[in-house]
Amino acid sequence: MVRRHPLEAALVTLEPSAVEALKSLVLGFAFAGLLASAFELFTQKRAGFELLQSGGVGAVASVPVVVFSAPFLILRNTVRGRRIEGRPFFFVMAASMIASLWSLISGRVVLDLLMMLGAA
Repeated sequence: MVRRHPLEAALVTLEPSAVEALKSLVLGFAFAGLLASAFELFTQKRAGFELLQSGGVGAVASVPVVVFSAPFLILRNTVRGRRIEGRPFFFVMAASMIASLWSLISGRVVLDLLMMLGAA
């Protein structure tokens, strides 16, 4: 009988698809925060969904910024709403799930673009 280390049974291996999904999720949130912060730095305006309401060329130009920074914007607005308005936990949970799915998708797009450019 071979004796095993007690922690050996607790070792978990991740499937490559799970690792890719995790990379997409993390990259999506990181890119969203970077894009929103860069927008605020260069324009001196707060990034938000209201950028789409300005109309005209400005609204069309802000679509990529809003689409890729949406996970950050959703979570920022949700946390702020929870603190200020006392929104219910279920609302915060649902918004976090939506932001995570959006981050997963936008992170996948960013990863694919990096792969096409040969940077990843």
